[in-house]
Amino acid sequence: MRSSLDLVPLSPERSLYTLVENRSAFTMDHCELNVFETHQRAEKVNLVFGDLVLTSMLRGKKIMHLFNQPGFDYLPGETVIVPPHETMKIDFPEARNDNPTQCIALAISADHILETLNLLNEKFPKAESHSPWKLNEDMFHLINNQELADIINRLVMISIKEQHREKDLLANLALRELLIRLMQTQARQLFENNYLKLSSDNRFAFAIQYIKENIREKIDLNKLSDKVCMSRANFFRKFKEELGYAPGDYILKERLRLAKEYLKQSKYNITEACYMAGFQNLHYFIRAFKKETGLTPSAFKKVE
Repeated sequence: MRSSLDLVPLSPERSLYTLVENRSAFTMDHCELNVFETHQRAEKVNLVFGDLVLTSMLRGKKIMHLFNQPGFDYLPGETVIVPPHETMKIDFPEARNDNPTQCIALAISADHILETLNLLNEKFPKAESHSPWKLNEDMFHLINNQELADIINRLVMISIKEQHREKDLLANLALRELLIRLMQTQARQLFENNYLKLSSDNRFAFAIQYIKENIREKIDLNKLSDKVCMSRANFFRKFKEELGYAPGDYILKERLRLAKEYLKQSKYNITEACYMAGFQNLHYFIRAFKKETGLTPSAFKKVE
């Protein structure tokens, strides 16, 4: 499920320096938060940073061009990671004074990234020795999950509103969590898109393949941990470290995703969608569905 960020108040019109990519900057020890606003249509606007940048859309729509590739739509609920010195070429096809585009760009120092990666690889090594913690620059366009959105929101709040001397300390701690959530999000997206290809060489890709192929059945996590040659405790710990969710939570999210697909089809009712997605109890399904989506299955079906 796509998770949008909290909105940042727009700048008063009289304070705008320019109608295209008006910038407000908030600087801390190891990062700089930039809030950009665009209030008129524009094309081929170039933007480049000397550090790795995490950008997230708040309002409106951009068309982003990166790595000399065709442009792609960039919308709220999405995040894009841009390497140092890479030029972003940006179009604003719908920006107007009454419909501005707004995004954040968080530039993170290379030293802080390296320090965090070294700490993770030393203290929390991955189960697969050939796969250390790292930011995957190939997985640069991400859909925000709630965990990633929450930590970005926290960093924005610290950057803009925190005025005490511990601001830099809070920001540094939040940056570490952001980098971890970012790598977990990348890992999930990588495995979701390539689990068949990776399953022979990665235990967690194999686990995801097994879960997807058996999602309609009762999944015994003891048997699954045996299949990946790990103790139950180690499997649970490493799965959550790598992907950000415990195995049981991942299974629940996968079943809810499948249930949504069935509910979108008029030929299936709520009870059928529940059991076809692997749930064993209709009341539990309804509670879990509402907690995840904010809607009951019947309300979701009406909207769809």
